[in-house]
Amino acid sequence: MDIFFLQVTAVNSRINTSYTYLPVGMQLLFAIGFVFAILGVTHLLGPSRRTDEKLQNFESGIEGVGNARQPMAIKYFLVAILFVLFDVEVIFFYPYAVNFRELGWAGFGAVLLFVGSFLAGFLYIIKKGALQWED
Repeated sequence: MDIFFLQVTAVNSRINTSYTYLPVGMQLLFAIGFVFAILGVTHLLGPSRRTDEKLQNFESGIEGVGNARQPMAIKYFLVAILFVLFDVEVIFFYPYAVNFRELGWAGFGAVLLFVGSFLAGFLYIIKKGALQWED
């Protein structure tokens, strides 16, 4: 029994050495080096003539009129935030879909509780009129 314990301890101590992180460190260094190499090559090979026409903002052929800093309706941002909120909800269904047989009825109840809480939030949003446009 003691010999088995010593062997398991020896194996576990080898797993947590810094040598096991060497491939991760090498990959990280390679990725950083690749990014700087690509940036350097594009800087060296790219055109470098700066003219007034090239330094102007690109407006798709339409002349810019007025100030770009005009206030926007908060509804755009509200709809975007609500979209992200309800879109992220779908991500949480993936682990349940993969393991639904192992989770059984308890997992099904948890998913129903999760969907119920988001449905309550969605009904609250509709009741408050967050998705109605007043234009």
